[in-house]
Amino acid sequence: MLKNLLIKLLYSVSKKILRKYQPKIIGITGSVGKTSTKEAVAVALGAKFSLRQSLKSYNNEIGIPLTIIGAGETPGRSMVGWLVVFGRALGLLISTKVYPEVLVLEMGADKPGDIAYLTRLAPCDVGVLTSISHAHTQAFKTLQQIAREKKIIVTHLAGDAQAVLNFDDDLVVEVGTQSKAPRLTYGFKYGADFQASDAKLIYNPASGWPEGINFKVSSAGHIVPVFLPGVVAEHLIPAALAALAVANACGVNLVDAALALEDLLPCPGRMRLLPGVKHTLVIDDSYNANPSSTLSALHTLADLRIGETARRYAVLGDMLELGTETENAHRAVGFKVAELGVDYLITVGEAAKQLAHAAEEAGHDPDRIATFADATSAARFLQDKLDEGDVVLIKGSRGMHLELVVKEIMADPEQAADVLVQA
Repeated sequence: MLKNLLIKLLYSVSKKILRKYQPKIIGITGSVGKTSTKEAVAVALGAKFSLRQSLKSYNNEIGIPLTIIGAGETPGRSMVGWLVVFGRALGLLISTKVYPEVLVLEMGADKPGDIAYLTRLAPCDVGVLTSISHAHTQAFKTLQQIAREKKIIVTHLAGDAQAVLNFDDDLVVEVGTQSKAPRLTYGFKYGADFQASDAKLIYNPASGWPEGINFKVSSAGHIVPVFLPGVVAEHLIPAALAALAVANACGVNLVDAALALEDLLPCPGRMRLLPGVKHTLVIDDSYNANPSSTLSALHTLADLRIGETARRYAVLGDMLELGTETENAHRAVGFKVAELGVDYLITVGEAAKQLAHAAEEAGHDPDRIATFADATSAARFLQDKLDEGDVVLIKGSRGMHLELVVKEIMADPEQAADVLVQA
């Protein structure tokens, strides 16, 4: 009851704040890549506009109003904290304050109706749809149900707004045709308005470790180079492409936006490179996991250039909220681990045991597979196994807390609060 009242109050004051200050609103949703895209968009627009972006992954009926109000982190159960939030909101309403020109809002959907609610609260001037795939399938039973929910980010747009669509996702392109707004597309496929090509990992000559990725973007007859520091995964390039498309829609020069992206770093827990113990390399992808992002991360691990005696480890936790797809999804990942020749597989959680069984069925050496019930046990095992030059991919759903594994094997655990996903 109190939560419902709180949500209604947040909606009411946030709506009034938006009506008063009329910032340009960039709304971003999708099954994968929302937060990375939000961060990239904010960096690309930041040189030209004063802006505010969703904090962390505050993307629901509480988090988005907090962003609109500028209240920072949620007060949780603190009554005093909420009084401060509403006091700030009241101050914005009764007197004229300095307010951002642009709000970059990540919009999540845990259940049907969420995107409709959020876009009623904050109708977008630019709507970005990153992907449509199996995620949160306990609430959305089919891919078609997910598509119906996600497409609202572009179908609610007015005719003078702008839809930004991932051209590599056929379902995104299909639902995008239902938008009344003009459309900009991005992706690797030929025909995208912002097309990436010639992606290449750049390695540090001294350490031998990758330090970023270069690619070219083609748009309206122009070709511009882009460098993303700290990025090793091609599947993070679409976030940068989406940012360039949004920047274009907002009047930012393509070259200026591309240069701004050189200040972008991967978000904590999203394919972030970290030095590991014993001179190893950690790819921290512990924030979340679904089938498509896990398969992409495994391909990245397999494609990395490493020493002849070095080994590739995959530490994979349960992929949660997949409903009836749970077993098949985990088995598909297990088959891919074996196919790609990952040296060691370590799983965490009950569902991930199916992943381990599938890898063994597909021919992976059972002596190089280990299963654990929790992250702490897996971390201790892994630390004993690692040797100099090894590379470790760590990925699982948020509820598996695989950041605990990262903390155990990172070279400087004192930096954990700054670089790891926080509970």
